[in-house]
Amino acid sequence: MGMKKATTLLDDLIQNAGGCVVIDGGLATQLEKHGAVFNDSLWSAVCLVKDPDLIKKVHLEYLEAGSDILVSSSYQATIPGFLSKGLSAEEGELLLERSVKLAVEARDSFWDSVKSNPGHNYNRALVAASIGSYGAYLADGSEYSGHYGPDVDVDTLKYFHRRRLQILVGASPDLLAFETIPNKLEAQACVELLEEENVQIPSWICFSSVDGENAPSGESFEECLKAINKSDKVNAVGINCTPPHFIEALICKFKELTDKPIVVYPNSGEVWDGRAKKWLPSNCFGDDKFESLSSRWRDLGAKFIGGCCRTTPSTIRAVSKVLKESPH
Repeated sequence: MGMKKATTLLDDLIQNAGGCVVIDGGLATQLEKHGAVFNDSLWSAVCLVKDPDLIKKVHLEYLEAGSDILVSSSYQATIPGFLSKGLSAEEGELLLERSVKLAVEARDSFWDSVKSNPGHNYNRALVAASIGSYGAYLADGSEYSGHYGPDVDVDTLKYFHRRRLQILVGASPDLLAFETIPNKLEAQACVELLEEENVQIPSWICFSSVDGENAPSGESFEECLKAINKSDKVNAVGINCTPPHFIEALICKFKELTDKPIVVYPNSGEVWDGRAKKWLPSNCFGDDKFESLSSRWRDLGAKFIGGCCRTTPSTIRAVSKVLKESPH
């Protein structure tokens, strides 16, 4: 797949979705609702080992809710992470492949069940292979601070991401989703890696933000987007894992800084304490609020909208309803 074809794949989905694509919601959140327990640095990736059928079930729930893009269960799945749990490198690679395979199987079975139904309101979903930040692997909250320390440079980050990228691309997802990137350095590493590996499928790079203005590192998004804007290997850019009340201003900021389609999939509004590893009491946006906000975000120019932590299929059903009932 050449990059022209890769860009067309996303453009076609945007058009088929009525101008704005619906991404799924929180995978771990829904797995927990079904009884999964994540007291582990692998987080939801532990289900790749213990309960892959549950992952597939959650993917299907998001498809039924109207998701146009499924994000795989590989956010915190890394070869070093699996090695630290006593698995071999080969076993870790098979689990990464499984994360994509489960999403593809869910997508294919769901599409087979609805495509012949006249009047259905679904698109054939794309599968995005999730690539979490280096901070997500560290599991110390640094994906929300961007502070990786003086010993981490662009080569460190490329080495960390490279094998996982190769395995995920080899599993044939439709696109790659770099998620919760907290600083300019890691954004640059992701871009260089896409170029060096000559990746031919679309990708997006999404940052987190803790202040609604800058990357968690304190660097401006203008600085963070420089390498991304120069690359035709990155097809969209945006924000995930960020409080929803920051999204409107961030869409406006990104519209000024890039010509690439904008992706937003915020949290519910609850706040994660990365060191204590728990959700803190805070204002949570319900489905009705998410529905009205999604319409506003679409009007401001976002082309991909979904949910991240603490959002559910119910949230995505509300988002899909408002975006598909009044398409642009």
